[in-house]
Amino acid sequence: MEFKNIIVEINEKVGVVKMNRPDALNALNTETLWELSKAISHLSESNGVRVIVITGEGKAFVAGADIAEMKDMSGDQAREFSKSGQKVFDLIARTEKPVIAAVNGFALGGGCELVLACDIRIASEKAKLGQPEVNLGVIPGFAGTQRLSRLVGVAKAKEMILTGDMVDAQTALSIGLVNQVVPADQLMDVCMELANKIASKGPVAVKLAKRVINEGIEARLDEGSAYETRDFAECFATGEAKEGMSAFLEKRKPNW
Repeated sequence: MEFKNIIVEINEKVGVVKMNRPDALNALNTETLWELSKAISHLSESNGVRVIVITGEGKAFVAGADIAEMKDMSGDQAREFSKSGQKVFDLIARTEKPVIAAVNGFALGGGCELVLACDIRIASEKAKLGQPEVNLGVIPGFAGTQRLSRLVGVAKAKEMILTGDMVDAQTALSIGLVNQVVPADQLMDVCMELANKIASKGPVAVKLAKRVINEGIEARLDEGSAYETRDFAECFATGEAKEGMSAFLEKRKPNW
């Protein structure tokens, strides 16, 4: 697929989405959000792709939503812009395939919210993350108030959002905002190695594990446990468990 503001590549079983507005620090405007939605939908439906990696071209991952586009929005226009961003990020969060954020640089505002929507977050040592919207007289609009609180806790989320301060990569690691920090020149290698490792596992099991975690985090323990039992059984019903266990006993690689 051809896009104006993003680049999509497929490397064996890994789909890579590169935000590609480096002159605008990869800021998210309406067109870019639409393209991102189309790219994620395409990769989600591709049978050959098992894991998705999102990163940015240049010195930013995504520096935020496009301020030039937002400046003169009415309340109604802002409401629709917020809804459209949340819809795209929900698509990323809920797609059956794991999504890894390769945070190469600034991930601010909408960029931080994009990071939050991903399943695993690997940051370059040069990365800076934050929700600085209050500096512009607004609040996060792409579910940042909700996802950040769930990930790092309410107190830390309030500190970040109410001050608008950025955090560096090591601080992001210490509060659980990212999973790992790596040297900048190793970022994509580390992310691709991780993506390929996940892609080598049972695809049904990976899909169902992500689904159960997402469903269970919003449920009571007994409800989440019931979801787990449902999908544990589904692994056997699809035949994937039999192949995986047979391969283990026969000391061979499974044929997924």
